[in-house]
Amino acid sequence: MKKAVVIGSGFAGIAAASVLAKQGVSVTVLEKNDSLGGRARQYSADGFVFDMGPSWYWMPEVFESYFRLFGRNVADFYDLRELDPSYQIYFGKDDLLQIPAQPEALDAVFEKIEPGSSAKLRQFLDEAAFKYNVGMERLVYNPGQSLTEFLDRDFLKGVLKLHVFQSLHAYVRKYFRDPRLIRLMEFPVLFLGGMPKNTPALYSLMNYAALSLGTWYPMGGMYKIIEGMVSLAESLGVKFVPGAEVSEIEVRNSQAVGVRAADTRYPADCVIAGADYHHVEQKLLRPEHRMYSENYWQKRVLAPSSLIFYLGIDKKLDHLQHHNLFFDEDLDAHAQEIYETKRWPEKPLFYVCAPSKTDDSVAPQGCENLFVLIPLAPDLKDTDVLRQRYFDIVMSRLEKLTGQAVRNHIVYQRSYCVQDFKNDYHAFKGNAYGLANTLRQTANLKPSLVSKKVHNLYFAGQLTVPGPGVPPSLISGQVAANEALKRLNQI
Repeated sequence: MKKAVVIGSGFAGIAAASVLAKQGVSVTVLEKNDSLGGRARQYSADGFVFDMGPSWYWMPEVFESYFRLFGRNVADFYDLRELDPSYQIYFGKDDLLQIPAQPEALDAVFEKIEPGSSAKLRQFLDEAAFKYNVGMERLVYNPGQSLTEFLDRDFLKGVLKLHVFQSLHAYVRKYFRDPRLIRLMEFPVLFLGGMPKNTPALYSLMNYAALSLGTWYPMGGMYKIIEGMVSLAESLGVKFVPGAEVSEIEVRNSQAVGVRAADTRYPADCVIAGADYHHVEQKLLRPEHRMYSENYWQKRVLAPSSLIFYLGIDKKLDHLQHHNLFFDEDLDAHAQEIYETKRWPEKPLFYVCAPSKTDDSVAPQGCENLFVLIPLAPDLKDTDVLRQRYFDIVMSRLEKLTGQAVRNHIVYQRSYCVQDFKNDYHAFKGNAYGLANTLRQTANLKPSLVSKKVHNLYFAGQLTVPGPGVPPSLISGQVAANEALKRLNQI
């Protein structure tokens, strides 16, 4: 049997391992941390169950498509529920916008805020649906190795409708005038790695994902997806080794021949790196085997890092839904502090996930589980003093906007920030979401999924194609594995 080693047990790594194993490859997955899942790990404390990373379940067909590769369904592994309202946005005290799951109700919300906007919303989402479908059918499952991947008549005929060369900032304002609707339509790109004025309007496809395909939740938490993927992988023969931090990829004659981790050598006919791309290249390979210089990496534009608080509350809280966005301060100012001035935000926007509103299993009876996140510029100075300062800022605003005491009901608290991302995941500059989806870092312009220096080394995850987010990472692992299989089948 051919042998493959996968570095990292996040979505990309597990997906790659399973696709390889299905084709008869003997696969070992090496995970640095003691628990599987990468950034999607989960932990429990004092009766509370916290997902450490991803909390939004969008693009459900990507997950269904993945499990169908193996003759299975999502329902075989976890119970998926659609959220309604999908999420809510606080624009200020007594200024709350709930986003319903049903199209007719969403139209009514837009019409109430801005008369005539419901028809514009339908047109906007129709155009976003076209971009989404082109993206899913023509772009994201490509390895990004050549422009010829995109040179077919149907794609070229529709390329102008993708609005690649128009900013999302200008595009949204063609349809909507009310500041609240504009912020609603612009917010998804905050996590893609750019300000709306610098992000191609192509990414309005995210609005289609959010507003048309629904927001979902796997009961038991996002980690249920990881558990399902691991269970499937193990049934295919994949071996997982937690607590095995990789120290070197052995290369001979431009071929990876083995991986060293925790004083053990794992022979390999191919290697797929689902871990941080920069770390793998700069730390696990010798200089002559690297495609990119440190100078190249320093010039990349990264998606944000985050300051996260995991909180256990000893009572039920009012005026919160499962997903809550607090946009009571200026979105543009915060985005500028992330992407341009790269400083701690003066008046941060923040996000609160309260999964206990949907799922009784993640908190003790009568209690609430909160995940509070502030998007930050990567590589900021990270100290306990700064964490406490921003905790106080968001708690004061949370209490004011929801009209209730929160701080004196906290019975469990943990923070997670830039330095933790570096320590736990070797995340480049402590990023949380990977490489920004700017025009100059799209498709073939991202770091290559296939190594040009080591002929059987492949990369997967959010620093290569197709980009940041859980569904793209899941797809990335599949694409990397399929590229590896092409070479393995020639051996």
